[in-house]
Amino acid sequence: MTAVLSLKEVGIRYDPDPAAALAVRNVTLEVHPGETLGLVGESGSGKSSLAAAIAGLLPRQAATEGRVTFDGVDMAAMDASAQRRLRGAKIATIAQDPFTSLNPVVRIGRQLVEFQHWRSDLSAAARWARAAEMLARVGLSDAELRMRQYPHQLSGGIRQRVAIAAALLVNPRLLIADEPTTALDATTEDQIIDLIRAARAEMDGAVVFITHDMGVVRRLCDKVAILYAGELVETGPVDAVFAAPRHPYTRALLACDPAGIAEPSRNLPTIPGTVPAPSNLPPGCIFAPRCDRALAICHTKRPQRTEVGPGRAAACHLTGAAA
Repeated sequence: MTAVLSLKEVGIRYDPDPAAALAVRNVTLEVHPGETLGLVGESGSGKSSLAAAIAGLLPRQAATEGRVTFDGVDMAAMDASAQRRLRGAKIATIAQDPFTSLNPVVRIGRQLVEFQHWRSDLSAAARWARAAEMLARVGLSDAELRMRQYPHQLSGGIRQRVAIAAALLVNPRLLIADEPTTALDATTEDQIIDLIRAARAEMDGAVVFITHDMGVVRRLCDKVAILYAGELVETGPVDAVFAAPRHPYTRALLACDPAGIAEPSRNLPTIPGTVPAPSNLPPGCIFAPRCDRALAICHTKRPQRTEVGPGRAAACHLTGAAA
């Protein structure tokens, strides 16, 4: 089966100078039809940069290495116009803050109609009706009223539902959700996750869900890819990775998930230290300075990603046993 999305040794550099540090390095991934991939890591790990590269939305001065293919087609071979058509008809993005995708001075209905500009077979009235129907499908009552409101008249949860409706209007082959629940309360987060799960069931494509919340990945995703400081450190099926993580960073992220804490406590687990900047990576394993199991070799030699089970890989000198 051809992958909906395939990344091969992808790197991202924001400085056009070829000698500048790469913000993302050597990322290789595949997402197939019907799958939801969870892309996980702390802030600064490169998650959103990777999403922007997939959607062709990196800044003009940014440079990429490697290969990104969509349904078997190399996106680098497309001109800017072809990439825009792809984003309009096949790739949709849900942003963390819907204000970044909604125009604050244009009514919701007009925006949803304009989002369907590629549907030349539909009249403006048909696009309006289709948009109202989609708002109802994402759980908004009185869709016609919402269509006539401005974004600032809606709550954060309702704005996010509108953003999801806008993304689903294109019936995307690939849906990229970039931390869409981060700013929401727990109840609304549950509703948004249910919406995305239902949307995936109706799609013939795939979903990439970007988050720092391992609990959300457990509930929503089939596969998980753990990013740290711009590099993949572990990938595999969610059930297998969560049951027996093979990289200390994965284990640390799971330990910090409040859902996994048995006893109520005011002292939540944390990972000491911070994610290093791309220009200041440590020698050896990039996680070694924060790792509680680091060996001498970890500080001098960069580990290679190796297979650690069916569909699983990890970049750790301790891959012979669960990390």
